[in-house]
Amino acid sequence: MARPLVAIVGRPNVGKSLLFNRLVGQRLSIVEDTPGVTRDRLYATTDWNGRTFDMVDTGGIEPNTDNEILEHIREQAQIAIDTADVIILVTDITTGVTAADMDVASILLRSKKPVVLAVNKMDSIGPTDPDIYEFYNLGVGDPISVSAVHGHGTGDLLDACVENLPDESFDDEEDDSIKVAVIGKPNVGKSSLINRLLGEKRVIVSDMAGTTRDAVDTPLENKFGKYVFIDTAGIRKKSKVDDKVEKYSVMRSQMAIERADVCIIMIDGRDGVTEQDTKVAGMAHEAGKACIIVVNKWDLVEKDDKTMDKMREAIRHDLMYMTYAPVLFISAMTGQRVGKLFELINYVNEQSSMRITTGMLNNILADATTRVQPPTDKGRRLKIYYMTQVGVRPPTIVMFCNDARLFHFSYQRYLENQIRNVFGLEGTPVRMVVRQKGDDDAQPAGKKRKDEK
Repeated sequence: MARPLVAIVGRPNVGKSLLFNRLVGQRLSIVEDTPGVTRDRLYATTDWNGRTFDMVDTGGIEPNTDNEILEHIREQAQIAIDTADVIILVTDITTGVTAADMDVASILLRSKKPVVLAVNKMDSIGPTDPDIYEFYNLGVGDPISVSAVHGHGTGDLLDACVENLPDESFDDEEDDSIKVAVIGKPNVGKSSLINRLLGEKRVIVSDMAGTTRDAVDTPLENKFGKYVFIDTAGIRKKSKVDDKVEKYSVMRSQMAIERADVCIIMIDGRDGVTEQDTKVAGMAHEAGKACIIVVNKWDLVEKDDKTMDKMREAIRHDLMYMTYAPVLFISAMTGQRVGKLFELINYVNEQSSMRITTGMLNNILADATTRVQPPTDKGRRLKIYYMTQVGVRPPTIVMFCNDARLFHFSYQRYLENQIRNVFGLEGTPVRMVVRQKGDDDAQPAGKKRKDEK
């Protein structure tokens, strides 16, 4: 059965994200003294006193607002409240009980869920601030004094949460989910795609660039397998990233790429491949991730029977360094071809994990060198002794030769193409590493160098 869920809620700027990071032991949520920094629900798994449970950070709830983004934040927080087993209501000792606190407490009381009241920013050590007793007026139980900055009181807070968790145990299986990062420039439909795949409004969707800020993890299990989709902030040109919070968001997107197994690179079908698209795709390529190029908003493109072929050709030309990546044309809005993504994700993930025996690699090497002789320089010819695979995700192949300086890049690419012709390896980069025989880091295991006795 699913792990129990603890939701952290409260009005804006009371320290929810800092407390979330403190309780889960990781800096996952962006922390900034600006209301509205956290927007989507952000999940993490933690444990306390032998109980493992999920924790979700939510955006600050503004019960009465006409602001579009704040309305979306409130909607996301309400979903977290509805799905949680225990709710932590975070308040601020420095401001006392506010009207917004009373409104949030009223929402929680109507939910009929167990509520743990945390009074944050009680940073000093010593006698309890008598102002804490004011928070009994919220009617949700005994207040617990905490300091998200220093960690005071977090143990008592977690004790109270665990006491209210359901009794059922959770069998924590090894995580075999495929982690999929959805990346791209702002406003190409990343969040819309996640919502379409999930069949629910899981992340905020708005035409306003920069709506998504955290890298939001969303688990999903269906007939195709188990996945964790990571919705990331749109990556803009560095010259346009002047907001401090947005800089954090771009860093989160880069971290999301690093921990992903597969990257979905989203392109706006109306714009084609832009300069920023090439930079975003380059980040995934350099990280060695399996990639799928998804052309979104295809329903809005005026087309004839040749439009798709022309677009695919343009993508291959503009993203010449990743011709291995399959291209899929979709509409996140209508759902057109979105269902094909799951099989494609499974396929490129398997390709990225492929292992090839040394014997098979060297059969390809022998055939390739017979077809096209290795290059020469000043009468000295390159000799490639053997190849062996040393890693996966991406497949990494080390080639031992007599002189690494003779190993021209074009010949490396030729050998890579020969390997791809035999084994496919579609959707994944292949790393070719050249080692000169005799180098310390290139010496095969068990074989002594000439100067060793």
